[in-house]
Amino acid sequence: MDDHPQARTRAPALTFYGAAGTVTGSKFLIDGARGRLLVDCGLYQGEKRWRQRNWEDFPVPPDTIDAVALTHAHLDHCGYLPALVRGGFTGPALTTAGTAALAAVILRDSAHLQEEEAEGARRGGWSRHDPPLPLYDVADAERAIAALQPLPPVRTDDSAGRAPAAGLANQSVCVGPGAGAEVTFVRAGHILGSSSVLVEVGGGSVLFSGDLGRPDHPVLLPRARPPAARTVVIESTYGDRAHPEVDLEHHVMADAIRRTIGRGGTVVIPAFAVDRTEIVLLALADLVERHAIPDVPVWVDSPMALAALDIYRDPAHAAEVRPDALERLRRLHGLRTAHTAEESIRLNTPGTPCIIVSASGMATGGRVIHHLRHLLPQSRNSVLLTGYQAVGTRGRDLQEGVREVKITGHYVPVRAEIVTLDDFSVHADSGELLAWLGELPETPETVHVVHGEPAAAQALADGIRREFDCAVSVPRYGERVLLD
Repeated sequence: MDDHPQARTRAPALTFYGAAGTVTGSKFLIDGARGRLLVDCGLYQGEKRWRQRNWEDFPVPPDTIDAVALTHAHLDHCGYLPALVRGGFTGPALTTAGTAALAAVILRDSAHLQEEEAEGARRGGWSRHDPPLPLYDVADAERAIAALQPLPPVRTDDSAGRAPAAGLANQSVCVGPGAGAEVTFVRAGHILGSSSVLVEVGGGSVLFSGDLGRPDHPVLLPRARPPAARTVVIESTYGDRAHPEVDLEHHVMADAIRRTIGRGGTVVIPAFAVDRTEIVLLALADLVERHAIPDVPVWVDSPMALAALDIYRDPAHAAEVRPDALERLRRLHGLRTAHTAEESIRLNTPGTPCIIVSASGMATGGRVIHHLRHLLPQSRNSVLLTGYQAVGTRGRDLQEGVREVKITGHYVPVRAEIVTLDDFSVHADSGELLAWLGELPETPETVHVVHGEPAAAQALADGIRREFDCAVSVPRYGERVLLD
């Protein structure tokens, strides 16, 4: 589309419009002479200075973007898509079948929550805007979901001798008239459908890691071997640390649950609705089966988590799931589900000790914040944090020991026990990220380190320089580099 108002370079270029200087908001624009492709379309989360970017006009007119490619369905990678559609984007959003299924659930939930929060702010009078409006609404989300174009899975043997790379999808995609980009999705093992994305365009090639999973994911099969690329864009969420040795017996979790139940309290587990809930439930099932914790009711209070659980159980996605995982999950006989708002409200005063697993994982929204508002002030209760907590989130505040936390415009005292569980992360750590780079068939010419807090990104960049003979950068927001 050479007649777009923005001049197109003959050599393809990559611009970092998200996940640069922060760990959320992934958006990477590939701009060439004949087309424009956006890899990931995520929402900013966490600190206010980043969240405000969600409300800014997109740096290029959305109607000049020919296609979007999504690495996976987490909100910080797909959650801006309805806003892009609202702004005029009309192209396809290419992805895997697993991501398309999960993204539909996540985008509907995100739109509903934003409408709900805007209405709550209007009623409560705590917004500076009159009237407060959502970033996008349910109608925008439905249009974004209609744009999702899942690619058919292709089975190939993994040259490393591991399990077959089921869930691979390869398809050439025309971005703009005449010629375009070939986009290849390769299983990343982070959540169902998650992929690394290889884009070959105009003589250049760039591989986006997406979020990389750990080799020992308890529910999903491990990631596939990455393909060669001249340029690599790699995440660095845990780029400055190694995960502690995995607590296979979940001793810390079991001890915290026993203490809480013993004093008649409720255990609240903020958990991401997609993948993290499945992993937490699997751990609870194992603990109950070994009599390591009391067999009390375990409530899943998140419509989105329940919908995601059904997708994980769907035989259509069995090629990505460890065969025994869902069978072990079925053995959690105390599992209860809260579908309605009334059922959720009753859990704020449960009457008997129980465990509540509820989204969101960083306590930024969803039903869990209402449970926290009611249960944090009581010392008999506990909150178990099961994964990465971004700066500026309530989860991070609780992790760092705040005495009060702000929820829906009110400060709530924190008297409940707060426990951080380090063995639930499904993000690759620094060593695993370097190992993934080492699996590329050949060393890339350039590696760009993104999707991490500044210290984590810089630490990973330093590690890459030590181990690989290539140029390394930690891009700034809006920085543009050539891919030829």
